[in-house]
Amino acid sequence: MNEVELLNWARGPGLAYATVIMVFGLTIRVIEILSLGRPKELAKVRSSGTGDGLKLVVKRSLPEPRNWRFITASYIFHIGLLVVIFFFIPHTQFFRDVFGVFWGGWPNYIIDFFTVLSIAAMMYTLVQRRIDPSRRILTTVSDYVAWLVTFIPFVTGYMAFHRLGPDYTLMLALHILSVELLMIALPLTKLTHAVTFAISRYYTGSSMGRRGIKA
Repeated sequence: MNEVELLNWARGPGLAYATVIMVFGLTIRVIEILSLGRPKELAKVRSSGTGDGLKLVVKRSLPEPRNWRFITASYIFHIGLLVVIFFFIPHTQFFRDVFGVFWGGWPNYIIDFFTVLSIAAMMYTLVQRRIDPSRRILTTVSDYVAWLVTFIPFVTGYMAFHRLGPDYTLMLALHILSVELLMIALPLTKLTHAVTFAISRYYTGSSMGRRGIKA
């Protein structure tokens, strides 16, 4: 298989397989969480818990003062990821072609800025996980796998756009394949939190609110 055939496969069957696995896997994960339901309330219910659940979703999404450097790097990465996915012009054209919706992209120099910033932030968080004893103990193989499959699309995308690899077609194919690997990893690793974080935070806040506990 040459570079052109690899690219065509990545854009066609590869993308289709990755999408099916991601959607099916994430759907199963969400169903599993929702099927757990609530345990029987043994104490007096103080409120519906709806407001408390929504409040905790927002509260846990805001940065906390402790460990501000690590947390800041994490927020920078997440913001950069969203910017690159949804405002890089080739990506917006992809959403138009696949979903029929289109919005204007941002200039390439802004996307470049957020890409490099995100790569630097991810490198920083990885170094912190290695040098901080407590984080190193808590970090599992799954965490490193999740980091790697998230990191590679940034690097391959940057290299493909700037023609830094040995062959543009090959680098573009590798970028698309790395994105598809990330899609497959979403329901299989801790990256599932990209979808389930709101559910878990809402459930925790709602449960505490129903018991009259301040989250």
